Amino acid sequence: MSSTTLSAPATAALPRTARRALAVVLGLAVLLLPAFADEYWLNSILIPTIVMGLAGIGLNLLMGYAGLVSLGSAAFMSIGAFSAYNLLLRTPWLPLPLALIVAGLIAAVAGLLFGLPSLRIKGFYLAASTLGAQFFFEWLFTNFAWFSNHSLTLTISAPRLEIFGIDLRPAPGRYLLVVATTALLYWLAANIVRSRIGRDLMALRDMDKAAAVIGIPVASRKLLAYAISSFYAGVAGALFAFAYLGTSDAHSFDLDKSFEVLFIVLIGGSASLFGNFLGAAFIVLTPIFLTRLVELLGLSAVFDNGFLINLEHVLFGLTIVVLLIREPDGLAQMLRAIRARWAAWPLRA
Repeated sequence: MSSTTLSAPATAALPRTARRALAVVLGLAVLLLPAFADEYWLNSILIPTIVMGLAGIGLNLLMGYAGLVSLGSAAFMSIGAFSAYNLLLRTPWLPLPLALIVAGLIAAVAGLLFGLPSLRIKGFYLAASTLGAQFFFEWLFTNFAWFSNHSLTLTISAPRLEIFGIDLRPAPGRYLLVVATTALLYWLAANIVRSRIGRDLMALRDMDKAAAVIGIPVASRKLLAYAISSFYAGVAGALFAFAYLGTSDAHSFDLDKSFEVLFIVLIGGSASLFGNFLGAAFIVLTPIFLTRLVELLGLSAVFDNGFLINLEHVLFGLTIVVLLIREPDGLAQMLRAIRARWAAWPLRA
């Protein structure tokens, strides 16, 4: 009996220790990647995957955990991008990390305002109302040149990307900026999910009327969910504009970008933080894979870019349909199932 009593805690503690060791190894690998990866990998694969995964976290906190709907994620990304641009341009004394935070807070205020309809409507009508933000801010940043510092092309670019005098414009510097920001916000999102706020949001998702009965402030929690989601989208938009694109305009955050963020959540897995990066990797790597496959088969003259773009959309749609039928919780749940089977394999043997 004593040996069983002693071995049970050790067995239970082993997975946690292994997870911590794995997290340390993965963290070191991520930080050391710039020493081994070339600029193509950093600029075209790693940076956009991480940034879009961060945007997916924002939408997943709203949809997956709170059960609310938004089809205007790109609008709040554009708010973050244009806000960070003007903050860095017009307040030279403001450090970059603080500019990203303030830009995210500005997006959060906008998200709170456009989340007000959630107090009265839900479902399809709420989804349609969030499209108002998408069209409004794209129109705003296109028609008022002040936001782009009266640029003739209405484009914005980062006036400065530096922290403590360190130039972050080279690819490794932008990569580390994206990784550090995303890691901090991922940690914050994980703590939100485990907190009282996270439990309240999940109660709203499961049954908002029952949540109100047990004393959860439904209205304030809904608005808070929109604010948090928009904050993440705003920071992701600033990183997308400056750490990935370098130069962007309002059309860089169009409706297609909002649907990309939505696809990331659906493919990666609802109510899964890590799944957003799986979905983002799928979204980023699929076009690259198709282009390389066409080149490898020597079919570049037959299949033009327009055909490949349409094929990407078809693949995204088929993937979502298959996942919704076979595994509604997305790639994250599939990965967990594979890991569970792998862990149980020695026991079956």
